[in-house]
Amino acid sequence: MADELNSTIKDLEELKHQTLACENCHLRAGCRGVVFGEGSPLSPIMFIGEGPGQTEDELGRPFVGKAGQLLDRILEAADLPRNTIYITNIVKCRPSNNRTPTQEEMKFCLPWLREQYRILRPHFMVLLGLAATHGILAPDLKMNQVHGQWFERGKVRMMPTYHPAAILRNPNLKRPAWEDFQEISRAVKAFEQESETLEI
Repeated sequence: MADELNSTIKDLEELKHQTLACENCHLRAGCRGVVFGEGSPLSPIMFIGEGPGQTEDELGRPFVGKAGQLLDRILEAADLPRNTIYITNIVKCRPSNNRTPTQEEMKFCLPWLREQYRILRPHFMVLLGLAATHGILAPDLKMNQVHGQWFERGKVRMMPTYHPAAILRNPNLKRPAWEDFQEISRAVKAFEQESETLEI
């Protein structure tokens, strides 16, 4: 396990070094820096948002503004504390005025996300908001129709759910989002219990 962790961390640090130097699209010129991602490198679950906001751009960390603070509270309540998950965004640079990234911008950044996946090999992905859902699953999906559902892609189970910023704008989304997170928590706990049984 220690060798696996050391290898994962080394590969992730090398990828981060490469990503921080990225200037593949125009977004890099309009932000302070690249926001790579953070969290437990051996977590079975990866959360993916749309892109850094102003606070994230300033601090170089994902989900640390108001939406991130709400996400932290939801994660704690769902027994998935932030230090046990991995979290990143589909685009690593802040779009101007915190706008939603375009499909083209997401395509430029997807290779970095794919490399994060290759290194981390999560069993679950949670797609926070429509941008991540459109960029990874399909561009015509509607959140009110697909949230809370698992989609199988290879060996990964993916679930779209509401972005915490959307919940801040519309408190009526709190209940459906919370139900989604309860299902996510159940799935992760079941996976962890099964993994422990197999190790025994």
